Amino acid sequence: MNEEHWTKIAANLLEGKKINKVRYMTEEEKDILGWSNRSLVIQLDDGNLIFPSQDDEGNGPGALFSNDEKIPVLPVI
Repeated sequence: MNEEHWTKIAANLLEGKKINKVRYMTEEEKDILGWSNRSLVIQLDDGNLIFPSQDDEGNGPGALFSNDEKIPVLPVI
């Protein structure tokens, strides 16, 4: 699959949605994934949850980076 394909999928999932809640993953969610740390979870207004992983196989949590000079990274905890 190419960039255009995945861009369309991402756009359908994310564009126009509102963030309803931001939190860190619970210990139970972390354990279900087999991770040793927890990442940020973003809950959208349609109920979908978005969270970063270190790779597309879900081998561990990932940090989120921003271009905000005061908050350049939302870390894994």
